[in-house]
Amino acid sequence: MPRDSSKPKGRTSAYSFFVQVCRMEHKKKHPDESVVFSEFSKKCGEQWKIMSENDKKRFREMAERDKKRYDLEMEDYVPPKTKDQGRKRRQKKDPNAPKRPLTAFFWFSNDERANIKGKNPEYGIGEIAKELGRMWKEVGPDVKRKYEKMAERDKTRYQMELTSYSKRAKQGAAYPDLTRRDEEEEDEDEEEDDDDEGDDE
Repeated sequence: MPRDSSKPKGRTSAYSFFVQVCRMEHKKKHPDESVVFSEFSKKCGEQWKIMSENDKKRFREMAERDKKRYDLEMEDYVPPKTKDQGRKRRQKKDPNAPKRPLTAFFWFSNDERANIKGKNPEYGIGEIAKELGRMWKEVGPDVKRKYEKMAERDKTRYQMELTSYSKRAKQGAAYPDLTRRDEEEEDEDEEEDDDDEGDDE
């Protein structure tokens, strides 16, 4: 789906402002030097972690001003009406269906996400996900084994619940029509997707 060019630019985090300033300063000092962004970003991240709260204050204020700008612009923003031609129809989720099992990585993420957010309150969803991925690669085999066992137990739970659920469905239990498109749910999903795009910018 093409991006709506009239939609206000998403909010910029304090850390993103910090990276922007670092890039500008680096460009002034080394105008002819080409920069590998992945390496540059890693150095910025390391520097951000050791910065004092007083030094970060400037960037937090910039982020706060940008948030106010975004909120103000969003008050006047009206999403364009789009045609649904060619789009895949979504099925309504049955609330009685068993919850899908989580992978070992997701169990690990559930345990560590709050810790990362606590240490890095300026991190957005994407930055937290990257950090979780990095941490998962570095954990030892004993830790991974712990979460793999949790994933196996959850998979067993899911298979048992799915068998029971399927039996009830065959016996004619009343469930929602899963083939009918749920317009309201689809609209809500679209709004959530738009919000996520804004946070990542």
